[in-house]
Amino acid sequence: MIKKWIPSLFFIALSSASFAQDELSYKTPAKEITELLLAKATPSVSIDNKAEWILLSERNSFPSVEDLAQPEYKIAGMRINPRNYSLSRQTYINNFSLKNIKSNTSFNISGLPSPMNATSTSWSPDESKIAFVNVGLTENDLYIIDIATKKATKVNKNPINLILGGGVTWIDNSTILYRTAIRPANQAPVKSLMPKGPVIQENLGKVAPSATIQDLIKSPYDEQLFEFFATSQLVENKDGVETPIGKPAIYTSVSPSPDKNYLMIRVINKPFSYLVSASGFPSTINITDRKGNVVKKLVDLPSTEVRPSGYDNVQNVQRSFSWRDDQPATITFVKPLDGGIFKTNVEFHDALYALPAPFTGEPVELLKTKSRFSGITWGTPEFALVYESNRTKQMSVVNRYNPTTGAMEVLYERSTTDAYNNPGTPYTKKNIYGRNVLYLVDKGTKLLMNNTTGASEKGDMPFLAKYDLKTKKNEIIWRSAPGTFETVDEILDPEKLVLVTRRESQKEVPNYYIKNLVLRIADRKITDFQNPYPQLEGVTKQKISYKRADGVDLTGDLYLPKGYNKEKDGPLPVLIWAYPREFNSAADAAQIRGSQDKFTMISSGGPLFFVTQGYAILDNAEMPIVAQDGKRPNDSFVEQLQLNAEAAINKLSEMGVGDRNRMAVGGHSYGAFMTANLLAHTNLFKAGIARSGAYNRTLTPFGFQNEDRTYWDAPELYYRMSPFSYANKIKTPILLIHGDMDENQGTFPINSERLFNAIKGFGGTARFVFLPYEGHGYRGQENILHQLWEINTWLDKYVKNAK
Repeated sequence: MIKKWIPSLFFIALSSASFAQDELSYKTPAKEITELLLAKATPSVSIDNKAEWILLSERNSFPSVEDLAQPEYKIAGMRINPRNYSLSRQTYINNFSLKNIKSNTSFNISGLPSPMNATSTSWSPDESKIAFVNVGLTENDLYIIDIATKKATKVNKNPINLILGGGVTWIDNSTILYRTAIRPANQAPVKSLMPKGPVIQENLGKVAPSATIQDLIKSPYDEQLFEFFATSQLVENKDGVETPIGKPAIYTSVSPSPDKNYLMIRVINKPFSYLVSASGFPSTINITDRKGNVVKKLVDLPSTEVRPSGYDNVQNVQRSFSWRDDQPATITFVKPLDGGIFKTNVEFHDALYALPAPFTGEPVELLKTKSRFSGITWGTPEFALVYESNRTKQMSVVNRYNPTTGAMEVLYERSTTDAYNNPGTPYTKKNIYGRNVLYLVDKGTKLLMNNTTGASEKGDMPFLAKYDLKTKKNEIIWRSAPGTFETVDEILDPEKLVLVTRRESQKEVPNYYIKNLVLRIADRKITDFQNPYPQLEGVTKQKISYKRADGVDLTGDLYLPKGYNKEKDGPLPVLIWAYPREFNSAADAAQIRGSQDKFTMISSGGPLFFVTQGYAILDNAEMPIVAQDGKRPNDSFVEQLQLNAEAAINKLSEMGVGDRNRMAVGGHSYGAFMTANLLAHTNLFKAGIARSGAYNRTLTPFGFQNEDRTYWDAPELYYRMSPFSYANKIKTPILLIHGDMDENQGTFPINSERLFNAIKGFGGTARFVFLPYEGHGYRGQENILHQLWEINTWLDKYVKNAK
């Protein structure tokens, strides 16, 4: 029976987040923490397919809060820079350089814009050029880097529109497609002080559950702004000459056919929705010629407002429109055979159809799937791979499909949470159309499988394997050596097995190598990156294993301070940092994840800074929530959190490195949700750190994380899983941190505001830090430094020096 007090969640009246402002200025953490955060980042690497050239991309670490404070429009699920037709809050490349692998010579590139804020980087088909878009103060420009001359040249006449992910698309080595703005940004509509009338929404009997998405359209003025900024002109640039294609429209995607004779174009239609983001607005998909003339109207798609709730349910419309990579110009798409409701009792749930050029006939059914169709990788006329999924059951299926005969058989199926039995990702190679298709080795009998994780009982050990299509077995032909973590980044020659790999160890910074598995000559090192974190030298890392009380195996990454000796120094104060995950299988939950052989890299949102301050850090502490007794995982969410936490504390105490009386727990987003629940229901910790969390699940009534039951399906579950319901029991000191512009689905800033007020109302110990202009992930340098100071100060006061 549902208890009468559950609906009262909606009616609890709390005062606004008013509390004493005792720290009005930004603070800076300890020198070691500051230096770790501001260390110069290692450049990212892009290597051509012949392993002749490396493009090195450098990024500035963090913008200032003043940069974050620049004006932006929050509409249609996006945050738009009103000055230049781009999205705000992006991370840009600030410098490019080239390195020739054969000569081991590095080159600067002339002609780069200044200041440089590059995005949308892509190699030309013959890899002789590299395109990128530079986001300027008032407009965005297209540059081409010529590898031979090491020079960048601006090639566009009209400013580029990046609002709906425009970027650039190479047609051939001298032709590029992109979208341009049709009016200067400063001509955007001006908001009238007098509205035309109230904002009204209505629903006339249709079932339209909505996720809790932020930054949606809220008024007719928002509609005007969206239409202004999202409208663009599709342009073809050939050798610097721009030619318009079709008319201005709200383009969401433009995809050339493999033979480059046609374009598949998707445009947004009115009316714009107030309930879903731009990707869910009504749209039309057309096939056009290269001049923009419509050859075939494929479909008018309705707004996704009418999508049924439930992770395996889909709209009862055509979806997944794509070109067939192994043919000149054939469109494929999927239709549901169950009306979009997965629980419908049918033998097949989806069907894949094809329509070849000139698109005058009727679509032909190619295949049917017993679960939800999730993709296809094309190969030869006789071979392709078809993927199916069932998210609720955490299952995936990979089928062998013969496009000529239509025959299909299961190659393998596994739980999506079973990392040990993941055979890897099949190798693909560009065909005559420049499209990536499956490549079979050993006379067409095997797939080359690359597993960049390589989970095993010894931890992650990436591997390369050959999957025998007849025996359906995977034979590992190379694996990362013990003591290192090495992944295959690129397969240069699938027959001679010449590879580009990325190798690291606890003491070795990640660098790139050329490896030959057939000749077995010495690996050739092609980059020479140095340790950006000398402050961490001497810090030890160990992957520890332990069991919780019900027998589920757990792991975590334990970091101990430089020079620590447990016999001399005794048990340390501890920070446990975690993020819960749901499992249908206890065996999958018990699998070891991660590798102790990785080089320790600093993440601005991670907990490793505090190992320099004398804390033991248990990072990535496993917090599995496992389905039990035929029930769903979340039916015992709180109880399992407690089991996980107790097991970690017991292990650290037994090892003699952790003081069970000086334990803290923390996490970000769902990890913050975990933290608040542990403090509400246990007395295991001295303090908690909860960043950007959701604490009242009734604010996400149509599901959250991997829970697809609605509030009305399971109201007691929503109540029990909400730490807000138990705010009166949170007496352990909790530090709440939240960005005041959090855009993430579900983690509205009001979550932290209301939880703080509730704890305060019952006399608990809490501090609420509202970071100006920050989203779900923090970016402003001053804000990140300050929140690190807040965490360190909180830990020192309530954990390290706990009474």
